[in-house]
Amino acid sequence: MSEEIKVQESAAADSVSQEALENVVSLKKGDTVKGTIVKIEDNQAFVSLGYKYDGVIPLRELSSVNLENAADAVQVGQEVEAKVVSINDEKASLVLSKRQIDSTRAWDDLQAKFDNGEAFEVTVADVVKGGLVVDVGARGFIPASMVERHFVEDFSGYKGRTLRVKVKELDRENNKVILSAKEVLEAEYEAQKQSIMASLEIGQVIEGTVQRLTPFGAFVDIGGIDGLVHVSEIAWSHVAHPADVVSEGQSVKVKVLKVDPSIGKISLSIKAAQPGPWESAAGQFHTGDIVTGTVKRLVSFGAFVEIAPGVEGLVHISQIAHRHVATPHEVLKEGQEVQAKVLDFNPAEKRVSLSIKETEEAPPQAERAPRSSRAPREETNLPAPESMSFTLGEKFGDKLSKFK
Repeated sequence: MSEEIKVQESAAADSVSQEALENVVSLKKGDTVKGTIVKIEDNQAFVSLGYKYDGVIPLRELSSVNLENAADAVQVGQEVEAKVVSINDEKASLVLSKRQIDSTRAWDDLQAKFDNGEAFEVTVADVVKGGLVVDVGARGFIPASMVERHFVEDFSGYKGRTLRVKVKELDRENNKVILSAKEVLEAEYEAQKQSIMASLEIGQVIEGTVQRLTPFGAFVDIGGIDGLVHVSEIAWSHVAHPADVVSEGQSVKVKVLKVDPSIGKISLSIKAAQPGPWESAAGQFHTGDIVTGTVKRLVSFGAFVEIAPGVEGLVHISQIAHRHVATPHEVLKEGQEVQAKVLDFNPAEKRVSLSIKETEEAPPQAERAPRSSRAPREETNLPAPESMSFTLGEKFGDKLSKFK
């Protein structure tokens, strides 16, 4: 290579070096800089700023919440803004803080959201005792009671989940940010509830899912909102507790009984969405049938006997026994199982006439109708009719002869 060429290359190199030096940014502690993440290690991230060497963001300066890995906060290629914490050109050390920039901006943003009641998304960074921790530029905390509309026993599956929240409490001086996801869910639920309630019609039959059971009834989800099925509306037969008939998570058909948007109340019925007992019994019983039933109620004029769930027939007092019965309590008791004959069946009028005595053999006539209260003839001192036959002559002949 000629000396001339070497001189030219040397001059070009000097020119490039001089140009590079002129383009290198100048930095000092406290400066705010922008750069790109070029490398991530477990406990730090490297940022290219256009400076003589890359800056480093330690794990503790990446976020306001505790992190296990730098990759949980940033990715390679991501543009970030950071503050110069320290700089030492002799050791080629440039320490940056993303957390300080994020925190400063976050408080202003959080204050605006708090003032406006704005809902926004956050990602759960950690699950701690009492609630969830999120990074909102500052450390945000969602108490356990403000996570869902319902009680949650285990929050272990919430880490990494995205939630919509509102700022519930803000204290910049003490670095305190309290958030609520429940408030957002409640507002969404109420809006959805009003919309669904407006679309419901009395008498409408719809599908639902049993959500909760209480002693007084079952709450059924009918598309995002709950309606109450009172315990008396669960089945046509008597129900002591809803759990005896339905279970949580079960799909059911319900009929809309009442909708009151002013108080947000929806009354539903499971039994009304099913064929009634009299409809089901229409082809089940016929006049003359012998049926088995249970005595449900005793009244002065007879007994009501249930022959199918929700279907009761009357056994008139005159149809209880072949003998005279002064009161049904003499012969029957509530809960007793009896056999009865169907005398008349009218499902349209919901009426059944029954007879218990028609299922029993009539006793002999003598037992059925006792003789007169007069004592039997053999028990009197009167002679038999034939011994009373006589003539006047035989009785009074000797006395009549005196008048001859």
